[in-house]
Amino acid sequence: MADQYLLGWILASVLGLVALYRTLVKRNDDRRSVLVEKRSECVKSVMVSNGECRSTDGDVDVIIVGAGVAGAALAHTLGKDGRRVHVIERDLQEPDRIVGELLQPGGYLKLIELGLEDCVEEIDAQRVFGYALFKDGKNTRLSYPLEKFHSDVSGRSFHNGRFIQRMREKAATLPNVQLEQGTVTSLLEEKGTIKGVQYKNKTGQEMTAYAPLTIVCDGCFSNLRRSLCDPKVDVPSCFVGLILENCDLPHANHGHVILADPSPILFYQISSTEVRCLVDVPGQKVPSISNGEMAKYLKAVVAPQIPPQLYDAFIAAVDKGTIRTMPNRSMPAAPYPTPGALLMGDAFNMRHPLTGGGMTVALSDIVVLQNLLRPLTNLNDASTLSKYLESFYTLRKPVASTINTLAGALYKVFSSSPDQARKEMRQACFDYLSLGGVFSNGPVSLLSGLNPRPLSLVLHFFAVAVYGVGRLLLPFPSPKRAWIGARLISSASGIIFPIIKAEGVRQMFFPATVPAYYRAPVSSEKQMKKTEDTIN
Repeated sequence: MADQYLLGWILASVLGLVALYRTLVKRNDDRRSVLVEKRSECVKSVMVSNGECRSTDGDVDVIIVGAGVAGAALAHTLGKDGRRVHVIERDLQEPDRIVGELLQPGGYLKLIELGLEDCVEEIDAQRVFGYALFKDGKNTRLSYPLEKFHSDVSGRSFHNGRFIQRMREKAATLPNVQLEQGTVTSLLEEKGTIKGVQYKNKTGQEMTAYAPLTIVCDGCFSNLRRSLCDPKVDVPSCFVGLILENCDLPHANHGHVILADPSPILFYQISSTEVRCLVDVPGQKVPSISNGEMAKYLKAVVAPQIPPQLYDAFIAAVDKGTIRTMPNRSMPAAPYPTPGALLMGDAFNMRHPLTGGGMTVALSDIVVLQNLLRPLTNLNDASTLSKYLESFYTLRKPVASTINTLAGALYKVFSSSPDQARKEMRQACFDYLSLGGVFSNGPVSLLSGLNPRPLSLVLHFFAVAVYGVGRLLLPFPSPKRAWIGARLISSASGIIFPIIKAEGVRQMFFPATVPAYYRAPVSSEKQMKKTEDTIN
């Protein structure tokens, strides 16, 4: 009876907040409709007759530095819109990474929107329909809410390199897209405006390339981002990667998250015969692989905590010795709006990879940028273009900040802690998700990128905290339990509010109040007049 009363009270609170949220969303959608109409009216006169966008001078419209997920997808997208694109990538061989292997359903929808959905075909990609959560011998299955979507819509897991190569190949089929292997060493700046890049080509020869717009997508280890943003990179942990062969996951076509000690362990299928295992190790140092300390750690600490069905395959993978490591980085987006240049992908914004949201954010950003650039015929007015593209940083926020915040918050909640309040929060999260219905569908829709709404995220996060307090106080409260409950709420606030602050409260929850939200492109007549004034 007490549990039913508690659940009823939480549900009533949730429904009330949802009603308020829907009202706010309707107002925001109305404003957005007005904005779209204004933008449409503003750009009617600047579309060329065949619908393609072209710059008036030069051989290249856009230089893209990097051809990873973001760079390759962006090259194809802009090339398809008629832009002349020059992509410079350090290594055009197939990448071999241990992350970027799980694309959420929300990211797959963006892939469809960009016309790149066939890039997950012919690479032995596996469909993903949700997650299985394991804790202390218990498990619960959390399915993606896909009922309203086409049957093809789901998550996808694959070898990252195969996916990237497919996108590179597709971009290269466009006659106006040039892929070149080379290492960009610096951005070329003139009077505060980026004019292009300096790079070494495949033979080591120093080269320069010029374009009205340079987009830097050179990944998490970017050496160019410092001049375009304020990079505050945090490394909370490292992933230790293994591949398990010829074994079946307890729940087919689901990602598996084990709430282990000291931090989560992930399993998901990346081909019809291979399962990726990622062991999270807190901190920036991991046991040495070369002297055998890593193998000992995996066998003694990790192996006893994984599902029994995977134990033998896990030990075999450790004995095989193909162990990889990678630091997990997070970095809020803090751009310096710079004429002639833009940052995208992991070079611009990172979050903990626990939730697999990185590619979804990158593809969503590309859709936003495509819609902003599509009306423009002339990219040569760098200062005007830069001011207009400030709206990109605001328009991307609802999706990006929701996924970023969820990744950071879930990592902290899912990691073990000696603090009793944090232990209660971790258990409350597992039990809350195990309730099913709205209690699991809401968080999973956020995780999957299908419903990236910041307010819904905060609502569910504190619903978990309230649920945890209720579990402590019922049926008979005590001063000790009340104190732990108070600390649980405090702990929850201490987890999520700093992340929200770093993302930007105003841009995240009230983007329509940011002036840049309403920026529209300059009409062709104004662009031509400004160009003439500059010449004269």
